[in-house]
Amino acid sequence: MPLVSRPPTTREFRELPVLAAAEMPFVMVSWSESFTRDITWNEHSHPFHELLWNERGASTAVVSSQVWTITPTLGLWMPAGTLHSGSAIAGTWCRATFFGFGTVTSISPAPVGVEITPLLRLLLERLADKELPAESRAVTEAMVLDVLKPTTRELLLHLPTSDLLRPIADAVMDNPGDPRTLTNWASQLGVSARTISRAFNAETGTSFARWVAAVRAQHAVELLARGWEVDAVAEQVGYRSASAFGVAFRRTTGLTPGAFRTS
Repeated sequence: MPLVSRPPTTREFRELPVLAAAEMPFVMVSWSESFTRDITWNEHSHPFHELLWNERGASTAVVSSQVWTITPTLGLWMPAGTLHSGSAIAGTWCRATFFGFGTVTSISPAPVGVEITPLLRLLLERLADKELPAESRAVTEAMVLDVLKPTTRELLLHLPTSDLLRPIADAVMDNPGDPRTLTNWASQLGVSARTISRAFNAETGTSFARWVAAVRAQHAVELLARGWEVDAVAEQVGYRSASAFGVAFRRTTGLTPGAFRTS
């Protein structure tokens, strides 16, 4: 199936400062921006907590060796003062709600996924209304804090850093469709499959197969957000059929590929 034609884009780079957590004179503030080019943010930190989510498209946030994919249904809570970098693809409409440090207690001491439910989305969109009366804003903010909860259903990838696993990680990240199995890699690196398996579990908290599936899912979300057809995405990330891709994708994300596809 042919890929969707997209005009070429140039990447934009934005520099933001590193700021420590500090008390803010607000409870919640909304931010929104739509990008016509791929964009990358340097490593930075904010003095406030933030909830990152997208109205449209896909973006990523990187904290140390952890990579989160952010979508319209899966957001990310970033505690104040946390060093992170990020990127978004062209066509992404990024949204965020900033939570005042000192006025709002972080829902987690570390970055954590947040499911953007229809109710939470409605409340966050209401807070973006600058003409919202103060009393209504206070009620809405209280409702946001009531429903805002971490979720275990997140598109999170732990990157291995050891000399043993780095070649594997680099190859799969560069080409998620790489067909090499655990046995293939063991033979190529001159170690046992069991050694690689143990190392993956120790460094990433998951098996080699599940880690590869997570890489493929993250890459697939980006391609789907760019408008690729599901069949084409399946082939690109290493599955023999759209149905096999769909099963693996749902197992990893809890959603169907169609939930991430833009027209």
